[in-house]
Amino acid sequence: MDAVARAAGVGRATLYRRYPDVASLALALLDEHERRLQEQILRGDPPLGPGAPPAERLGAFYAAMVTLLEEHAPLLLGAEVGRSRFAPGSYRFWSSHVRVLLVAAGTTDPEPLVDLLLAPLAPEVYLHQRHERGYTTERIVAALTRLAEGVLGPVTSQR
Repeated sequence: MDAVARAAGVGRATLYRRYPDVASLALALLDEHERRLQEQILRGDPPLGPGAPPAERLGAFYAAMVTLLEEHAPLLLGAEVGRSRFAPGSYRFWSSHVRVLLVAAGTTDPEPLVDLLLAPLAPEVYLHQRHERGYTTERIVAALTRLAEGVLGPVTSQR
């Protein structure tokens, strides 16, 4: 927080009045990036945006989230630790998106699957796979795509 206050040219007390903890500051810094991704999901081109089969959209969502994690993992880790991971509005958006895809695929009892399908995107899981296991982003995206297809069925579109 001291380094951020210095970089912003404000006093530490000023920073703490606006952002009482590291998580709130991290969320504020992530907001624009997450909103951009949300806009692509709602109105962008397929497969991330509407118009692709559910499994293909979930795979594209996973790939986009891996990009977000690769670029902003330290911020995400600061914002989404433990129970606080479920608090931001972005998690509710991601949950709604995954739920819509599960329903569109005709999945029976989709609710318990939502958090399970989002669990691999936890920043600590991603950082563990990237830095402890040494997996490439491509390998992680391929595994997540297999997960999407395993739950929602194979992609049948001919793109």
